[in-house]
Amino acid sequence: MDTGIEFSLEVNQNRYLPAGGTQMHAIVSVTGQWATGDDGRPVRPEPPRLAEVLVIDCSGSMADPPTKIAAARRATAAAIDVLPDGVRFAVVEGTHQARVVYPPEPGLVTASAQTRQRAKAVVARLAAAGGTAMGSWLAAARDLLPRQPSMICHTLLLTDGINQHETEAELDRVLRTCAGRFTCDALGVGDGWRPRDLLRIAAALSGTAEAVRRPAELEAGFRETIRAATAKLQPAVRIRVRTLPYARVAFVKQARPAVMDLTEYAERVDDRTVEFAAGAWGVERREYHLCLDVTAPDAVLDQDRLAARVDLMVDGEPRTAPATVLVNWTDDLVKSARLDPGVSQVTGQEQVRHAIDAGCDAYDRGDLTGAHAQWARAVELATATRDEAALEQLRYLVEIEPDGVVRLRPNLSRTDVIVSSVMSSQVVPGGDPPAPSVPPGPRRVDADRLCGNCGWWSPSDATFCERCSHDLDDRGPVGRAEA
Repeated sequence: MDTGIEFSLEVNQNRYLPAGGTQMHAIVSVTGQWATGDDGRPVRPEPPRLAEVLVIDCSGSMADPPTKIAAARRATAAAIDVLPDGVRFAVVEGTHQARVVYPPEPGLVTASAQTRQRAKAVVARLAAAGGTAMGSWLAAARDLLPRQPSMICHTLLLTDGINQHETEAELDRVLRTCAGRFTCDALGVGDGWRPRDLLRIAAALSGTAEAVRRPAELEAGFRETIRAATAKLQPAVRIRVRTLPYARVAFVKQARPAVMDLTEYAERVDDRTVEFAAGAWGVERREYHLCLDVTAPDAVLDQDRLAARVDLMVDGEPRTAPATVLVNWTDDLVKSARLDPGVSQVTGQEQVRHAIDAGCDAYDRGDLTGAHAQWARAVELATATRDEAALEQLRYLVEIEPDGVVRLRPNLSRTDVIVSSVMSSQVVPGGDPPAPSVPPGPRRVDADRLCGNCGWWSPSDATFCERCSHDLDDRGPVGRAEA
């Protein structure tokens, strides 16, 4: 499918290792930009359809204080308002179970002035009661979203609580069934949730984790998340790494725009090949930190060897020329000691964020001495690497004196600690391509089509049911009975 996006793939590394060295680090940069035609102008074909599920935490804690659930209702209505005509969408109420509150019939509904108004009327009646089971919420989104490679499937999830009505193993099982099916952007509000839950969801589902300091900020956050989702143009991008017999993938992390460890969600294709989902793409740049464990196959030095090949995959086919990771064992200590700027910057930022997270964990345990030590180290590292984004987050936690002395902020709130833990994963990228200057145009909204086999509603222009792939006869029923 031609989405008007062209990709480029490049690797930065220092290929030299000291004799006997066993780890090779490389930064894989992937850039999506507008394709251009023969006239040099950007190609803007019709964008792929977006399917959106809004998952709203309606557990009892959302009523403490009551302004929180009220803000969630307003934010959800705002998100619905910015859904373009033609987007397929649904709203899920999340408690100790998941309940689809709109549409009333199975499946998704097409966004129009009428359906948006009806969805907002339902959202206005949402109340806070029950527990929290995020895995069941994500499973409901998975079951609602269609299995169509040409569609971009996205979920926005809001929570304020701890995932206490299911085990971590249960959440992990659901995440593995959802990985590659859709992207999820998760937002936490208040001071009662755990950052690691949202970061885990974001890493598994190629999304983002964001922290909202005050319920009043939810509305803007929801709007921005939906606008970012509608700007995606290429569904289901994957990155494939194929290693040589003397190399294996030790880990892979997204380094920018957010730090996320993707290693455990990599899918093994064969003994030497792994793939990991990168989600949907727009006009943007992302960077990945790839670490290979390598073992010299012989005693030959100063010879370039191929350690791994990296491919960008769309619909099972490479979309760019492959990039290579090389390794060259040498006795020349000057060569092996030289740091690649891209690699050193990424590893430095990872060290800063690890120290911030360790400090947040210590603070949660009541270990103020440990928290201070970790955050002071983070300040030192961030100052050395000129990581202004990290320093900005650290100033919510500590006071940094002109002489470099670092002190814990008095009356530090748990909200500040939670927000800093999540926001520490965000990295300000440099040199990103510009955002699309012409947003995708609205789609014409026609009546939806009902599948006679399973009762699922699909778009009017669908030829097969989104749910069961049953052939939709042209003379089949059209229209939709809205509640």
